Amino acid sequence: MDLTNEKIVEMYKVMKRIREFETNASRLFAEGIIPGFVHLYLGEEAVATGVCSSLNEDDYITSTHRGHGHIIAKGGETKYMMAELFGKETGYCKGKGGSMHIADATKGILGANGIVGAGQNISVGAGLSAKYRKSGQVCACFFGDGSTNQGTFHESINLASIWKLPVVFVCENNLYGISMSQARHQAIQDVADRAVAYNIPGVVVDGNDIFAVYEAATEAVARARSGQGPTLIECKTYRHKGHFEGDPTTYRPSDEVQEWMAKDPLPKAVAYLLDNEIVTEEELKKIDEEILREIAAAVKFAEDSPVPSLESIVQDIYTDIVEEVR
Repeated sequence: MDLTNEKIVEMYKVMKRIREFETNASRLFAEGIIPGFVHLYLGEEAVATGVCSSLNEDDYITSTHRGHGHIIAKGGETKYMMAELFGKETGYCKGKGGSMHIADATKGILGANGIVGAGQNISVGAGLSAKYRKSGQVCACFFGDGSTNQGTFHESINLASIWKLPVVFVCENNLYGISMSQARHQAIQDVADRAVAYNIPGVVVDGNDIFAVYEAATEAVARARSGQGPTLIECKTYRHKGHFEGDPTTYRPSDEVQEWMAKDPLPKAVAYLLDNEIVTEEELKKIDEEILREIAAAVKFAEDSPVPSLESIVQDIYTDIVEEVR
């Protein structure tokens, strides 16, 4: 892999930023400050970071209900994200979208999505647009293992493979669709096996190893950008929390949880940085403190921001087109 020390440090910063954002979101939700539902990305940071680190600034991503990590990894600003979680008018969707609908088209973030598997169709549209315009752009499409039983998954990969669209399909297999284990909803162990039906590469990687994810994503992005079509990458990972905040996770065996907690991608990244003398402990401490200050500032920004006015309740919601009938 062509990775400089500077690039590795930047990737660590992204992972750490996601971890601290989500840790604060968990706390604020528990305190009753963040309304609605929150689906946290804790434990899966290496997937979003590894994939998005292989993309260009003008490339696209589509996300899921568990989308905070994807958005941060693609360059989303934490203060606007936090304000959206608070339901404030300074948020990405002016407080009307909440956790599951953050988007920033200026950064290629085509939106988190509360509908399971809905981003798959959008990614094909983005890929078709890029191919039609000959822009050289790629779209990375994130989704969970549960969504691969949806018609949208098969329809999207089928079209992308036929038309050789520049889409990288990234399955974040955290072993559960809500509380349903993969073993109970699929007769296969590897979602990537489904790629063979569409004559595209199917790759399985350790989703908690940022370098394994980055390597697979870089190859898939290069393939897509050169006109060879899509790749299905399956990243084996694990969410540290429940499906949503408040989920007691009684369906997960304790030994399984302990096994995966020991595979936490953040300590692995820290060990790599220190063991390979990429940073010193003092430099790492400064990096962490800088990120903690950023997230604290994002929370303060959200707390100080106004709530949307009553008059704005239908603004940016509907499009009213008045046509003169002749």
